[in-house]
Amino acid sequence: MNPVKEFMKYQNELISLRRDFHMHPELGFEEKRTSKIVKEYLEELGIKTKIMAKTGVVGYLENGGEKTIAIRADMDALPIQEENEVSYRSVYPGKMHACGHDAHTAMLLITAKILSQKNFEGNIRFVFQPAEEGLNGASKMIKDGAIDGVDSIFGLHVWANLPTGTIAITPGPVLANVDSFKITIIGEGGHGASPHETKDPIVTSSHLIAALQTIVSRNVDPMKKAVVTVGKISGGTAFNIIPEKVEMEGTVRTFDPEIHELVEKRIKEISKNITKGFGCKAKIDYKHLNFATVNNEKLAKIGREVASEFLRVIEEERSMGGEDFSEYAKIIPGLFAFLGVRNEEKGIIYPHHNPRFNMDEDALICGVAFEVNMALRLLNS
Repeated sequence: MNPVKEFMKYQNELISLRRDFHMHPELGFEEKRTSKIVKEYLEELGIKTKIMAKTGVVGYLENGGEKTIAIRADMDALPIQEENEVSYRSVYPGKMHACGHDAHTAMLLITAKILSQKNFEGNIRFVFQPAEEGLNGASKMIKDGAIDGVDSIFGLHVWANLPTGTIAITPGPVLANVDSFKITIIGEGGHGASPHETKDPIVTSSHLIAALQTIVSRNVDPMKKAVVTVGKISGGTAFNIIPEKVEMEGTVRTFDPEIHELVEKRIKEISKNITKGFGCKAKIDYKHLNFATVNNEKLAKIGREVASEFLRVIEEERSMGGEDFSEYAKIIPGLFAFLGVRNEEKGIIYPHHNPRFNMDEDALICGVAFEVNMALRLLNS
């Protein structure tokens, strides 16, 4: 029997859970309400739980045997004002589930419900993680023991680029290394009418931004991928005053370790030399946030076999976005798949992190079917 049809009886509950989470978004490490619901839901199924990483929840479904697998869902929302006119719109101003973590949480709860009713040998760890959006909740879950004794882990992310009825499962790197940088350009301020008496950090910053863009176009092999983006710049207090300093912040995305190292090196070199040429100084704060998410080839093969029974499998889908699922996949074999939720006929066309992001809820039961069948296949393989 097609597992999607088999599990359709859970669809209303699945959508209800997702909409409730959507209406009550909570930012990283603030997911108290969400965590409480998850914990109580699992315990009602007879699944013992443990709180980790402040607001994370791990459920333990233990049927004996040697194998233990984990399924991960993230729970946090984003600081975005929702613009969707829907009945389940966020009730919290300035907070929104604009990336689909509400769906991830709801799908894994229904998956846990179904698996708790199945007979199988082995153990399943349900990892409900807080603070994926830039706060690296994964590393804190790992530190607290979320994947201790786990043989492999997989997770799903709803994907706005792919239509309902599809799932992308790609071996190797699928999401990028994520770095951030903050450059403070320090000059000498003065009157806007006497620029010759200053060391202008605003003019310097404009040249620096342009120069940073040449890293990708002139230093990186065109056959390899990299992104350098300056997303924030601030400086100055009035139209006729040249300020003492300007601050700019940005992000770097790469896949290849050598390119990763090259881009960081060039950002630091260019920043120091450009600012020096204009008589200013550069203070550089460069951070590695997430490493690339790399799918285990064996798990990808199994995932494609499972999904192809009821979904159209996209075999090549990568993104320069980042995910702290990479922290788990560095330690144990991991698989991160993308579930299509786009539906142009329903007007569901907006990307992740957009204030009008939404999803085709009919796709979510497909995600549950994948999680259930993938878990059982891994335990039996």
